[in-house]
Amino acid sequence: MNILQVSTGDIRGGAEKVAWNLFQAYRARGHNSWLAVGSKQSNHADVMVISNNNRTTPWSRFCRALGEKCERLEAKLPGLWRIPRVYEHPWRGVESRLGIEDFNYPGTRQIINLTPQKPNIVHCHNLHGSYFDLRALPWLSQQVVTILTLHDAWLMSGHCAHSLDCERWKIGCGHCPDLNSYPAIKRDATAYNWRRKRNIHAHSRLYISTPCDWLMRKVEQSILAPAVLGNRVIPNGVDLSIFHPADKRAVRPALGIRKDTQVLLFIANRVRQNVWKDYQTIRAAIALLVERVRQRDLLFIALGDDASAERIGRAEVRFVPYEDDPEAVARYYQAADLYLHAARADTFPNTILEALACGTPVVATAVGGIPEQVKGLEAVEGQAQTAKLNRYDKSEATGILVPAGDAAGMAAGIERLMKDDSLRGCMGENAARDARERFDLQRQVDSYLEWYGRILLDNGQSAKAAIGS
Repeated sequence: MNILQVSTGDIRGGAEKVAWNLFQAYRARGHNSWLAVGSKQSNHADVMVISNNNRTTPWSRFCRALGEKCERLEAKLPGLWRIPRVYEHPWRGVESRLGIEDFNYPGTRQIINLTPQKPNIVHCHNLHGSYFDLRALPWLSQQVVTILTLHDAWLMSGHCAHSLDCERWKIGCGHCPDLNSYPAIKRDATAYNWRRKRNIHAHSRLYISTPCDWLMRKVEQSILAPAVLGNRVIPNGVDLSIFHPADKRAVRPALGIRKDTQVLLFIANRVRQNVWKDYQTIRAAIALLVERVRQRDLLFIALGDDASAERIGRAEVRFVPYEDDPEAVARYYQAADLYLHAARADTFPNTILEALACGTPVVATAVGGIPEQVKGLEAVEGQAQTAKLNRYDKSEATGILVPAGDAAGMAAGIERLMKDDSLRGCMGENAARDARERFDLQRQVDSYLEWYGRILLDNGQSAKAAIGS
């Protein structure tokens, strides 16, 4: 098969990592596999940048050139370069001030011409991120089989990636309660943005996948539903050759961690500033925990931020800069006793899957698709759920789930597992086993390739294209 992935970037985290892993795995299976991105950081020959400068007007080219010259005067006239850039695309600036989402990315219509052979499948991931013209979806889906893997709910809303408790995305948005929610807009044009997306979807022919049932249920209630020709829930996977259990005491010295220290870990890009990852709840939980647990040294590692170490009572808080080497990241999971994940909103975080694969039990908030990742030891009230989430016994549980923002509940969950070495060890074994059974990257790859083949056969393409190497 000829498969083109489309993503905001190549070797970053989150959704980008999912697209990158599939791109690489398909190549390893012998398929023609490419990745088209808005921003390229790798030097891989088959990763191509979607150029949005190839249809610029003479006016925009003049303004850009003038802006580049003004940049040379930055020391004498700070900010001068911004003036010509404002007028480079004047209509885009007007739309931005009105709160209208920016779809002006003309390179989108060249996507299927970027590859040496026309793709059978175009598999898109996040389409927000200032690189993709959503208005091209109807055209693209008529040219080639188009699959969208949703990693958030942006395609269903008037601007936000996660709506939290707001359900106006079901009825047309407008009167937005949080314009600053990512991706932020300056004025409330959410009703207009919602109607524009609805019209785009109505003229598209799409196959939709999500990593969890929670997000698929949202799709079924949304403006995306009329565009869906087929859908599947395919959980994300992790590379089990990298993320696997290891002897904690053997791993710790290389990371500068004492062997007898109890270690808690949290990983996120920009840990303290990330709008979706609730670092303050984790910090408050640790402060409560320190008051209760005094017998052993406690180290909390926040990977994904560059800051000076600090102390919360007897606990050391150590910040570690973002790490793009997966093997280095895996060592932190392997060294940790527990992985913590407090989120205000999340879909199906890779970090939780990686922790489970390394045999590290998880204490997390029960939001989004997280309850489909972590088998909670205790039943909790799930966000926007009509019934309690499932409770698993000691032989199956892989972590503890708590309500969003519940620092006391998180502290209690951490304390329970820290004080019971036997329970924590059992849950670690459960976690590694469950990851092997449900979250193996090769399982994810198999699921997508099988689905691609069925779609191509249903669309009358040859069996060779559908199942070929």
